[in-house]
Amino acid sequence: MINIIVCISYLALMIAISAWFSRKKEVDGGEDFVIAGQTLPSFVVAGTLLTTFVGSGSIIGGASFAFQNGPLTGVFFFLGTLVGALILGVGAKAIRRKSFHTVPELLRSRFGRPAAILGTVLVLLAFIGIAATQFTGAGYIFSLITPLSASQGTIIALFLITFIAMSGGLKSVAWTDFLSALLIIVGLLLALAYIFIQDFGGFGTYVDRLEPSMKAVTGNLGPIQILGFFLPTFLLCLGDQNMHQRLAAAKSENSAQRATIYFFIGGLFIIVPIILLASAASVINPGTDPDMAVLGLAAENFMPSGVGAIILAAALALVITTGSSYLLTCSGNVVFDLLGQRRNNNPESTKAFDSQKQLLVARISVVTIAVLGYVLSSFFPTFLSLQMYAYTVYGAALTPVIWAALFWSRVSRAGAITSMIVGVTITIGWEIFGEGVNSVVVAFPFSVAALIIVSLFTKSAPMSSTTVGDGPTRKSESTSENVSP
Repeated sequence: MINIIVCISYLALMIAISAWFSRKKEVDGGEDFVIAGQTLPSFVVAGTLLTTFVGSGSIIGGASFAFQNGPLTGVFFFLGTLVGALILGVGAKAIRRKSFHTVPELLRSRFGRPAAILGTVLVLLAFIGIAATQFTGAGYIFSLITPLSASQGTIIALFLITFIAMSGGLKSVAWTDFLSALLIIVGLLLALAYIFIQDFGGFGTYVDRLEPSMKAVTGNLGPIQILGFFLPTFLLCLGDQNMHQRLAAAKSENSAQRATIYFFIGGLFIIVPIILLASAASVINPGTDPDMAVLGLAAENFMPSGVGAIILAAALALVITTGSSYLLTCSGNVVFDLLGQRRNNNPESTKAFDSQKQLLVARISVVTIAVLGYVLSSFFPTFLSLQMYAYTVYGAALTPVIWAALFWSRVSRAGAITSMIVGVTITIGWEIFGEGVNSVVVAFPFSVAALIIVSLFTKSAPMSSTTVGDGPTRKSESTSENVSP
């Protein structure tokens, strides 16, 4: 019963915050909906970066990996997130300065409309898959808290995540993310302390009781296989449209860069407990489903019901915040890339497609994308396989082009388009016909090679200073760089 009380209390708070930010005073158009009017302080940006990227892919997919391969091997799985956060910090000021609503908008400014259209298709292809993993993950958690089955829980999650995303846009998502991040860190640290003190009696006993293969640096996997799990999260972190939108939503360039530092630190406080808890489960709960490695420890035979309830609520927070973020960012692609293109190419339609219609379209898009994500989740046999597919589609096909657009003056339109086509084609082809390693190990090198080689032999695309301010809903870019978080 306490599990239900804690989780209902958390969900009620999230719904209340979302309803508060859905007021017209807070969300007055597509610009507010997608990048929060560029008003977020650094600590809120950090919280939403953290809980957006560290979702069910960590508490379920990453935990499953550490449970099966050991804590040291688990470090490689999560290292992509931490290294990606540091590198993202290097580019944070430039990302905030350019302040694009979406990745395809950036691609359009450098490479033209064909590249933007292709980029939009790839973003939606990947992000609908990532949203699907959140519905599935939440379904697992609801099945542990309530009498519902996992499939019934997935449907409940679909409605809940969709409501949060479509209500107040990035403002509601960011603030619920920030509060959820605090709950997640507290819950994981409490669980870690209890398991290691009560069930192991100390860290030394934990190490002694691990199977020998679980103590190896790479476990049962080879270096190439390890690379196949490191690269997807690393590349997604660098190029994730969610990351770029949140940095663009910061008050200033300095706030954006500070947020990436807080993101890295917060990541350590979530990732380390997940690795240790999942590998501990391989000792004290070896017969559990790997996907339930951390969540299964919330049962009363492993920890007090109150601590277990916090763990489940924290896990639910991870999943809900990530799911709502990916639905929200996909709606931005519809508003600013699909319909925004129509507006830009037809000045007569600009007045008709005003901020309130942008907001309506964005909310309808959230619902549509949520349904597509639910359908997609039924086509993959395991959670981890869906996660790796979605991450690789984005990381291999889009991340190289995004960073080239921001920082490489020699990149060409032909090189960018070729790279995206090569990346997604090899990813899908390998998922269907390949075996032995994850598709990213093959797709990413070919995508980068295509980008560089074709760009060197074709005319480069001019660097652009275009920012979010090209539209009629321009938010001031004169915000002082010394604004405190």
